[in-house]
Amino acid sequence: MPTDVERTTGRRRVLDAAAELFVRQGYAGTTLRQIAAAAGIKAGSVYHHFASKEELFVAVLHDGIAVMVHAFDATVADSPDTDPVDVRLTAHVRAHLGAVFEHGPYTTAHVTSFFNAPPEVRATVVPERDDYELKWAELFEQMFPGVDAHSLRLRRLILFGAMNATVEWFDPHGKLPLDELASTISDQFLNGVTHHYDHAPTTHMSSTL
Repeated sequence: MPTDVERTTGRRRVLDAAAELFVRQGYAGTTLRQIAAAAGIKAGSVYHHFASKEELFVAVLHDGIAVMVHAFDATVADSPDTDPVDVRLTAHVRAHLGAVFEHGPYTTAHVTSFFNAPPEVRATVVPERDDYELKWAELFEQMFPGVDAHSLRLRRLILFGAMNATVEWFDPHGKLPLDELASTISDQFLNGVTHHYDHAPTTHMSSTL
């Protein structure tokens, strides 16, 4: 029988392999046999750690959101409320992108595979996603006081779309640094494209659509 240490090590190998495969092949296109082979164990050994592919996927998604939450909380601790809005927003965008590109495949798997997961898997993870989105909602309320809730939510979702879509095209080993990507996304969110060369960064946001 495996020791606790062996179980922990084996469990992490299975999770690492599963996260990589879920990113490359998607949830539906990945089998437990493939995960076992990538982890270097027998197919039946997966069941020593997880009762099903669904349970394994939930664990991967949980680890992915945990990385994002940790990055957000660390940024809050390092970014005083007195910092300008553009500085605070860029720091949080950078933290989110860092969670996606600098901490293995878990957050990428969460971003790319969540909506393709079985309903029962999504239902298990939704509370954690909601908690993370609430952190952003509260941040937006602090940074943009007086803006109505509907407008804030819409703009927050647009920002999330911009950040998460980078998994489709951004190469973390390419010529574009992650810091520059974060500052560009933040700048375009706050100022738009046409104002980039004509105006200094602004923190204005219309209170209506």
